[in-house]
Amino acid sequence: TAVAFGNEASAQSGLLGKADRLDPITLSAGKPLADKPYELESGKYYKLTIKADGSQELAIEGPEFFRNIWINEIVINDIEVRPLGVSSLEFDGEGEAVISFVTIRPGSFYLKIPNTTGETQRAIFNVKG
Repeated sequence: TAVAFGNEASAQSGLLGKADRLDPITLSAGKPLADKPYELESGKYYKLTIKADGSQELAIEGPEFFRNIWINEIVINDIEVRPLGVSSLEFDGEGEAVISFVTIRPGSFYLKIPNTTGETQRAIFNVKG
């Protein structure tokens, strides 16, 4: 399903309007990633902050999530990265990354700490059509 941005040039130039800010995800040893699932709408523009408190070297992955969004940019230390694709982010110490994106397809997706199976070690994103 294609997402209409109104104007392809506007979408590519980052002129998507104001993004809805989502509750941040905090990476911390033994702490849950999210209190509750994120409820999103397909075709909307969002910003998600991922913070690491430095308590442990931690990564967050979600290939299905990243394949079903269009990433406008990832900002790390005031450096804007405009990737064609992402499968994970790893934090070796304390830090923050802000991902701005547009949801593309409805479904249920997640970001999780690699090699974990616990429900508290994942953030669920329910995208409605």
